[in-house]
Amino acid sequence: MFIVHQVCNLNWYKNLFRGRYTPMRIRQCMINTLTLAAMLALMYSGITMSRHVFVFLPIRGRAALARRLHILGSYWGYVLMSLHFGLHWGMALNVVVKKSILKHKYQAAGFIISLHVAAYGVYVFIQRNFLTYIFLRCEFVFLDYEEPRLKFFLDYLALMGLCIFIAYYIAKLVRKAGTGRRKGGQ
Repeated sequence: MFIVHQVCNLNWYKNLFRGRYTPMRIRQCMINTLTLAAMLALMYSGITMSRHVFVFLPIRGRAALARRLHILGSYWGYVLMSLHFGLHWGMALNVVVKKSILKHKYQAAGFIISLHVAAYGVYVFIQRNFLTYIFLRCEFVFLDYEEPRLKFFLDYLALMGLCIFIAYYIAKLVRKAGTGRRKGGQ
């Protein structure tokens, strides 16, 4: 998926050093760069910790560092990928709205539902001690194997929803502020 996503976005790379860097474009580049760093940390740590698949590589004695990088890459990667998705949430909504006969009729209801998902995402963020892992205050992840899988997945979807909500609405505000400045400056 990582490689397919990169190939599908080759035009973004081609235009990386062209054009003006608006506050929104700077935020997108920062999130993309940090997401790439998290992915590289995950790749390196996964290869380093693997004792079966990559046994032929001369990597020894780096398991402690690899474990730390893996936790950081996993948790930051999840948050950053969700924020990245949130920056592009408008495109996803446009696809759904264009195919929908309802169009803007349920826009307020969609906002209220997303607000509830985001609120539950805040609860999940706190309840699952995400700060402990993203700031590496604990080097081991403690999972409850008795917890129903559906609850686990719904919790993580809510956390993703929180990040999407934050990125999408901050991006809307930044774009609106940029449009207001351009109109006021003319």
